[in-house]
Amino acid sequence: MVCHLSEILGFKSGHAQARRRTSWLTAPHRSASSSFPNRDLMSISVLVCPWEEARERSRAIRYSVFVEEQRVPVELEWDDMDATSWHALALAEDGMPVATGRLLPDGHIGRMAVVKAARGTGMGARVLDALMAKAAELGYPELILNAQTHAEQFYARVGFKRVGTEFEEAGIPHIEMRKRLV
Repeated sequence: MVCHLSEILGFKSGHAQARRRTSWLTAPHRSASSSFPNRDLMSISVLVCPWEEARERSRAIRYSVFVEEQRVPVELEWDDMDATSWHALALAEDGMPVATGRLLPDGHIGRMAVVKAARGTGMGARVLDALMAKAAELGYPELILNAQTHAEQFYARVGFKRVGTEFEEAGIPHIEMRKRLV
């Protein structure tokens, strides 16, 4: 089901901008992880929104995953592209943000991150699906991403193809991957 946040919250027509700019995708999801709460049947929501709406929750996830876990220098994590990108946030049943990613205006997907406790539950796949759907809605012909090499199969499962050779980004091995949408 795809609807607008304003419809869920019952906003009146004076909030047309909110209706145009925010999308929710909601569906039950079966979890494979025994370390994540409500693992047998978990209802998640994926919010696709501009940076102003995602900032606090996305920053917390990205800081935890990239800066703390992967030791990416904090000055490399934050850039000017957040403000012009669409952001996806996966929210657990209790509203806790557990995964994020962004879609840049040029069709790059990046900053895909899932909190440790939610890995293996499909949250990352739901964020990626939401970003691909937004890109299709916007008419992007192709998506591009720089995947950490250990995540190549994750992206390959939905049609991304490896392009070129391995390279290092923020001290982590990456590969470029692309997917045609049209």
